[in-house]
Amino acid sequence: MGYQQSSNVDVTAAWVFTIDYQNLLTVLIAGALGAILGLEREIASKPAGIRTHILVASGSALMMILGQDIISEFRQESSPPELRSDPIRVLQAIVVGISFLGAGTIVHDRKEGVEGLTTAATIYVTAGIGVAAAVDRVYFAFLVTAVVVMVLTAVGFVERSVHRWQQNRRR
Repeated sequence: MGYQQSSNVDVTAAWVFTIDYQNLLTVLIAGALGAILGLEREIASKPAGIRTHILVASGSALMMILGQDIISEFRQESSPPELRSDPIRVLQAIVVGISFLGAGTIVHDRKEGVEGLTTAATIYVTAGIGVAAAVDRVYFAFLVTAVVVMVLTAVGFVERSVHRWQQNRRR
């Protein structure tokens, strides 16, 4: 009987390790996707770069994974109703936290106007990419990353062209 108990502990430990490995891989994938967006911001000399975007994406994935684990733990029938939780609350907490972080990148200057809105929006969508990876929507997270990179580069090019045209027209 002692042998079986030891065997069950080993199987449980192996299962937990596998789950942790999968979760770590998810967090790393989210971080890699965040790095792609951060690289674009870094190349554009914006205040939030590679490290920030890696941390936002991987942190959002981590919080979502932990939230899912906690919710599944308290969702059991034996748990008192007041301890059962709604998974949307985890997502709301991530959105609120990221909103404060994004707000920190927005600067108002009398000459230049408002700056940092695109970086704040990129931080916001980077958190969404991390959440998408955490809820097993990795392919979707890759697609959104690609779309955001296209928006930041192609639309950025169009915006700069329009601004140059407007400045030339004023002269």
